[in-house]
This record gives sequence, structure tokens and C-alpha cells, in this order.
Amino acid sequence: GPARSSGRPAPRTAQAPAQRRRGGDPARTAAYDVLRQVADSDAYANLVLPPLLRERRITGRDAGFATELAYGTLRLRARHDAVIALAASRPVEKIDPPVLDLLRLGVHQLLAMRVPAHAAVSETVALARTAAGTGASQFVNAVLRKVGASSAEEWLARLADEAPDDVARLAVLHSHPAWVVRALRQALVTDGRDVAELADLLAADNEAPAVTLVARPGLADAGEVLSATEDARPGRWSPTAVVLRGGDPAAVPGVRESRVGVQDEGSQLVALALAAADPVREGERWLDLCAGPGGKTALLGAVAAQHGAHVVATEVQPHRADLVRRSTTAVPAGTVTVRCEDGRDVGAQEPGGYDRVLVDAPCTGLGALRRRPEARWRRSSGDLPELGRLQRELLTSALDAVRPGGLVAYVTCSPHVAETRLVVEDVLRRRDDVEQLDAREAVRAVAGDIPLGDGPAVQLWPHVHGTDAMHLALLRRRA
Repeated sequence: GPARSSGRPAPRTAQAPAQRRRGGDPARTAAYDVLRQVADSDAYANLVLPPLLRERRITGRDAGFATELAYGTLRLRARHDAVIALAASRPVEKIDPPVLDLLRLGVHQLLAMRVPAHAAVSETVALARTAAGTGASQFVNAVLRKVGASSAEEWLARLADEAPDDVARLAVLHSHPAWVVRALRQALVTDGRDVAELADLLAADNEAPAVTLVARPGLADAGEVLSATEDARPGRWSPTAVVLRGGDPAAVPGVRESRVGVQDEGSQLVALALAAADPVREGERWLDLCAGPGGKTALLGAVAAQHGAHVVATEVQPHRADLVRRSTTAVPAGTVTVRCEDGRDVGAQEPGGYDRVLVDAPCTGLGALRRRPEARWRRSSGDLPELGRLQRELLTSALDAVRPGGLVAYVTCSPHVAETRLVVEDVLRRRDDVEQLDAREAVRAVAGDIPLGDGPAVQLWPHVHGTDAMHLALLRRRA
């Protein structure tokens, strides 16, 4: 069919200005180029887009448009694909990948952004002509006109009607893989929440999160950051959090010197809870077992410096160890030691050597789907067994590395029960020297009257707390 056209764009410089406008405008072209890089080279959109916008000098409203178009299209891919399949009367697998990306961009403008239909169609068709050739642009034009003939509500009603069951319906309407929908449903129930919240949770995953800053204690003051920053508000839960409504975080005073950092409020809470769970004595040694990229390390380091404690941060990947060093540059010298090593070895090498240990375990990242628009399509349930093994080995190492009476915080940025409760239960079943504490008390010591589930672990939720879905289990090695 016409979707197989492989027309190559003429080089930009060879086009006369009058012809050039027949191509895509810069913002839509940038979004399309991001989608192609994500598809072709497994790139992360949040790493590809900002430098691309800088390089092409796309700023202001155009940059905002390109960002919402690229990230939104990636998030809502499954929903858009279902609409495209109906409108094109063919499975999306039969459409050339570059042409499919063009259609996704068009559908996102028509059904999820406030772009007038004629502009959404004509601008996307112009981009298709440049990027994929005339035949492809005619196909894109025909499909998008059909999509634009019905409202977003009408399309969603059709998709809901076609779904064979509840999970499939939620998966297509909220654009999540079905295995993720099932896992999140189970996680809500396990936390003692109403399964009816599932749609709200999935919807929250599709909202672009605000940028949250951390004012690292002793290095910066949240109140001062607030008063120095236009369009900011205090965090809801963490005393160190400042939420930006817009603007460039790098322009906020203190960010360039690492006194202030970008860090989700849930991520701040779990680190602060480990520090708040017991009074800190001078000379304590703390361990951050999987420290990269270093946000929690820097926060723990700042708190440790105020109490005369010391933090050892281990990270197995050299480039991530460098990120930890960079994020802790403002912490008083001698407070944080960064070591490039495997956290699974520390318990055997330094048994009982630490007073507190943070295990921020590698996981599926299902709790941060708001931030990584393509992450939900990269993971599969097949990733769980290998991650589970790693999570158990790291937690075991942490429990060996902590002294009797000391504390271990097991943290994941995923609410998946297989990565949270099951890991902790499994490891504790094999040991008689560990008790699980009620982590809700430690979190409330930091966040006040925060609504939490049944415990003893703490599960945060995007739709309830406005944070990533961080999980915290607090364990004490028996004295």
C-alpha cells in the first residue's frame, strides 16, 4: 500500500524558502525526530529532546509544544495505535514504522492536544511529505481526516466497546501494557486501597509531572529557594521539596552548585525517612548500596554532614559513579565516599560495618512511568525474575552490612508486589536476625499527616500523593 513509500527528504539547504515551508515546522519535526531515535536506537526521549531543541534553537512555546507532542505521543502510543488501526482498516504492524510515527503525532494533536483539526492534519501531512514522500503523505492525510471526523470521546467509546475485558479496556484507554495494568491493580489491593482507584492511577501516569527540586539541608533552604524562584510552590510532604510550575530548573539559584537538585518528592521522603527512623549519633556510618545517579546520596550526605555522620556510596557502573560524585559536590568534603563496586559484595566484605543502609534497588521503574514516557513499552514481565534475583541479593548484602540494631531501608521505584513485598518476605524467611518495622512512622516523622496504606511498608502513589510510586520497607537487624 501507499504506506510503504520510502521517499527521501531533499537536503534542507537545497530547498528554496518557498518550498521549505511545505515541510514540517521545526517543533513537529523535532518531535518526529525524537520518536524515530527512540524507535531506532533505544534512546530515552528525556535525554534526546533537550539537546535537540538547544541545537535547533527551538525555545519558548515551540519548545513546549515539541515536548508535549513527543512525550505525550510516546505515553499514549497504545491508545493512538488502536485508533489508527480502526481508521486505516489495517493492523499497525502493517504500516511502515516511520509512517506510523507520523500518524501517531497527528492523532495526538487531534485527540489529546488543543490543536485545531485543519492545522493538525495539514502540518503533519507537510511533515510526512518531507520525511516519507508523497505517497506516504497521501496515506497520512486520508487516515488523519478519518480520525478527525470523530471526537476524542467518540473514539474512546469505540475503543472501550471493542475491548474484550476490563483489563484490556483500561490498557487501551490509558495506554499501558496489560501486564502493567494487572500488576498495578494487585499492588493497590495489597496496599489496602480500593481497586476502583486503578483508572485514576493509570490516568496519573499519563500526566506530565511537575519538576520537583530538593533543597539539600544545610546547603540550601527551601524557603529561600521559593522566594528566589518565580512560579514555585512548597512540596506537599517533604520539608526539602520545592515544586516548579514551569521554567528551567538549571536557572534556579543553587542548582548549578548542587546545593539544590532535581528529585521527585517521593524519592526525597524515603531517604529522609531512613535518617528520621532513629536519632542520629555522631560518627555513624551510612551506606547507599546502589547510589547512581546520586540524588538520594546527596540528600543523605547533606543530612549526615549536619550530624557528623559519614556516607559510603557504592555504584557498579563507572559512569553512574561519576554522576554520584557530581551530585554530591556541594556536600562538605569528607562526608561522602563514592566507590565503584558491586553492592552485592559489601555485606561479605564489611559485615556489620554500617549503622544505616539504603538499598535503592534496580527495578522495572513502573512507579515513574510519568517521567519516562517510553519506559512502559521497554519493560516486560519477563524482566522480573532477573531483577528479583538481584533485588534479593542486594537486600541480603545490606542486612549483612548493617550492625546489630542498625537499620536497612529497602526502596524501589516500582509498586509491583514481586519487587516489593515478595522480595522482603523471601529474604526475611531465610533469616532470624531481622524484624520489619512500621515504615509509616518514619515517613510521618518527615511528612506529617500523610495518608498511607495498611503498612508495615509504605507505598506512595502518583494519584494520591502526586509523587512517583516509591515503595519503602524499613528493617532492623536484631541486636
